[in-house]
Amino acid sequence: MFNGGAYRSRTKKGRMAMEYKFFAPGRTELAGNHTDHQNGRVLAAAVTKGIHARVAPNCINRVRIRSRGFADIDVNLMDLDVHPEEFGSSKALVRGVACAMFDLGMELGGFDAEIHSDLSSGSGLSTSAAYAVLIARVFSELYSGGKLEPVAIAGIAQQAENLHFGKPCGLMDQLACALGRAVYIDFSTKEIVPVNADFSRMGLTLCLTDTGGSHAGLDTSYARIPADMRYIASFFGKSLLGQVDPAEFRARKWDTADRPVRRAKHFFDENERVVMMRDALDKGDGETYIRLMNESGRSSEKYLNNIVTSTTNDRKLENGLELSARLLEGKGAWRVHGGGFAGCVQALMPSEFFPEYKNNMERVFGVEKCTELKLGK
Repeated sequence: MFNGGAYRSRTKKGRMAMEYKFFAPGRTELAGNHTDHQNGRVLAAAVTKGIHARVAPNCINRVRIRSRGFADIDVNLMDLDVHPEEFGSSKALVRGVACAMFDLGMELGGFDAEIHSDLSSGSGLSTSAAYAVLIARVFSELYSGGKLEPVAIAGIAQQAENLHFGKPCGLMDQLACALGRAVYIDFSTKEIVPVNADFSRMGLTLCLTDTGGSHAGLDTSYARIPADMRYIASFFGKSLLGQVDPAEFRARKWDTADRPVRRAKHFFDENERVVMMRDALDKGDGETYIRLMNESGRSSEKYLNNIVTSTTNDRKLENGLELSARLLEGKGAWRVHGGGFAGCVQALMPSEFFPEYKNNMERVFGVEKCTELKLGK
């Protein structure tokens, strides 16, 4: 499935060429903050915004992409090596996806594409994962008969982000983008279950506010979180916290002043909370979901400590959370969204209160910085 269609269009020389339309959605994390890389549980959802492409195959073994506002991309598919100078670029994602597919023995070929995105920079909707999923879908449809399943597409996209893009991420973002809807994922058991995340039926509105903080220079801050968690796992002879019995962790006496211990506590509490939040969504129990979402947010702040880092001392995210607390206390929920240290505040509230919340957040962080999220179904 490539979420698009084929149609004929006339080339500049007047010949008819087959073109295809593709789409890959962005994603939002609902629960499971920094649990995926430890084989934990997550709730994630695709959103209705995403990246669109018009694509035509070519016969020159190159991928050439135009995207408004960005430099053209030209990738030679005969060169699939990692290029460190490309880290963080769309070009790296194209090369990385092609490399991952080649490693799987998939057919490859060139194409020309025009891309436009509804996902603005800093939107917190995982643009890189959506882009990698989109490119994988294009290769699969044009040259492999569209036979790749969404989970395989997600794995290809993750490899591209990890190796070529230079982002040591887990698999949550790519799975949500590839599956195109709200899902519960247990990375330990490989269970993937659709979830009925219909906030509108509960009279609630979910939104993200981009607080304007930059993720530049935060690689070491992000990397310390899985490293700290693996350190605690090593006390039990395991490599990941998802392999450790929570009861055994809680039975030990730990120094809770130690950052790795606090982060491990967050993991075990959050991992259990994900299941309860999933069940609340399926039941349409907004009151319980709001309570648990707030517990998740406070755990990230107090134990995971992914709000402010001494690397940049950027406090925009912290300010967004504090303002949300003042606006939503007793009404809704607020939490850090995604990796943290910069970026977005996710909030949930009765729909009638959203215009007031949006107005107050945008007064501080800028016009159109607070966006209602509509989830894919």
